[in-house]
Amino acid sequence: MSDMAAMADTPWESSALSHYAAQHVVFKFDAGLAEITLNRPDRKNPLTFDSYAELLGIFRTARNDPGVRVFTISGAGGNFSSGGDVHDIIAPLLEMNTAALLDFTRMTGDLVKAMRACPQPIIAAVDGICAGAGAILAMASDLRIATPAAKVAFLFNRVGLAGCDMGACAMLPRIIGQGRASELLFTGRFLSAEDGERWGFFSRVVDAAQLHDEARKLALNLNEGPHFAQSMTKRMLHMEWAMSVDDAIEAEAVAQALCMTTEDFKRAYEAFAAKRKPEFQGD
Repeated sequence: MSDMAAMADTPWESSALSHYAAQHVVFKFDAGLAEITLNRPDRKNPLTFDSYAELLGIFRTARNDPGVRVFTISGAGGNFSSGGDVHDIIAPLLEMNTAALLDFTRMTGDLVKAMRACPQPIIAAVDGICAGAGAILAMASDLRIATPAAKVAFLFNRVGLAGCDMGACAMLPRIIGQGRASELLFTGRFLSAEDGERWGFFSRVVDAAQLHDEARKLALNLNEGPHFAQSMTKRMLHMEWAMSVDDAIEAEAVAQALCMTTEDFKRAYEAFAAKRKPEFQGD
């Protein structure tokens, strides 16, 4: 097979997102790795109705796009995201009736659902302010890396709203524990990078100058892995929240048996026998 033909057969060449032109976030795609950057640094990268919709569209598309293998999401200018834009979102909400407000809160929740439903691992690279809906984006990601300057706050209580926003009361306790999650959601206080790592919210803390490279290094490592098996891992981590231990063990037996039918499983055995690194292809 010629090099040209081989390139045509790579999944990301036909990816629906490979040539996606984002308007409200910065989106880059390179051989299976999709990088999202929230890019309103002058205002600490707040979310707008448009950026919510664009992110929702990206993650929904990724659910059925085998060319995308891993995501990173970060913010420009030394901050992750300050949450919903005070002028572009908060002010208009005050003019909406109950039905319109419910449409909005369901839409924001749909973004988290889309992030959890897409099979690709999502890595959040967090620097500076990560608050409100920005904290939710980090929470909804699968892995989180931070800089020492990272400050995470679920601010909803401090603006007169409940802490139960976009799945926070369901997901945050599973990441850091019920008591710690309760403290953050009741008080809206900022969680430091140090405590975030100690509590398990962040996998690790790295220097700001290394954040992008470390997130990309992790993403590339995942990109080289067995993609079907990784997507199964993400699915089971999510599904088993609502299962008994016995049901979870049975579900994992089925999932693992399916993974054993893949060519990647065969490749791993052959590579081990030949004392070389396996080259996974996702089939």
